[in-house]
Amino acid sequence: MAAPTAYAARTEYARTDYALIATDLDGTLLRGDDTVSDRSLAALARVSAAGARHLVVTGRPAPRVRPLLEVVGGGGLAVCGQGAQLYDAGADRLLWSVTLDRELAETALGKIEAEVGQVYAAVDQDGVDGLTLIEPGYLMPHPTLPAVRIDRRDDLWCAPISKVLLRHPTLSDDELAAVARMVVGSLATVTMSGPGTVELQPCGVTKATGLALAARQLGVSPEQTIAFGDMPNDIPMFDWAAHGVAMANAHPELKAVADEITLSNEDDGIAVVLERLLARPQYAPKTLSIEP
Repeated sequence: MAAPTAYAARTEYARTDYALIATDLDGTLLRGDDTVSDRSLAALARVSAAGARHLVVTGRPAPRVRPLLEVVGGGGLAVCGQGAQLYDAGADRLLWSVTLDRELAETALGKIEAEVGQVYAAVDQDGVDGLTLIEPGYLMPHPTLPAVRIDRRDDLWCAPISKVLLRHPTLSDDELAAVARMVVGSLATVTMSGPGTVELQPCGVTKATGLALAARQLGVSPEQTIAFGDMPNDIPMFDWAAHGVAMANAHPELKAVADEITLSNEDDGIAVVLERLLARPQYAPKTLSIEP
């Protein structure tokens, strides 16, 4: 009589609803102290085990994203600079980037100041080692982000840039963004990506254009994508993806177009949604008996 066959059990995760999980960083995946909770990290690890890809889609330039990708396990692609950069974190290089013409940026800035008076400006330089330069009077919205203070506005244009960041001493972000959109026209794309962060970027460039480029690289379609965000600059991304999830702390403009509203970034809103997807019976772990 033959000896009984020995079997071992292993767990295999079935595929999730979505092949691509696109997340903003500030106000979305990141908490206020620039950290990611253990619960969120665990949820992202589980969807990765289920076969989905996690893609960071952020307004931060590549040099300011690199250390965060190490935390969330992102050794692949990331969309940075509001879609102006496609960054390969594993190789530490830009696969694609588009810069904002500096003469157009200076002209756009002049048009805005003609309407609202003095604004304070900063720029993100292009490249994996690009600096963030800030002129006198500009206050960084995220004090943890490194920046180099320059003496004159002219010094902002000393090297190629991916975007211009604007602040006004009295106008709200919504007011400043509305005026900028009215007067800038086709010189640049105007976005609002966070408190104190109105930006000018290359015309036609949005998070959606960067996400679409990354998705093509990964072989993923919009119908396979779920996106998470918190600010108006995430609207194009929501329009592109099959499902857009706004955080509870999101700007009203984004909530108005979202397919779903989850808890805040401080309350693990992303993890709540991903855990729900993974809890569905057809996506639960299944135990397979396999011969060792």
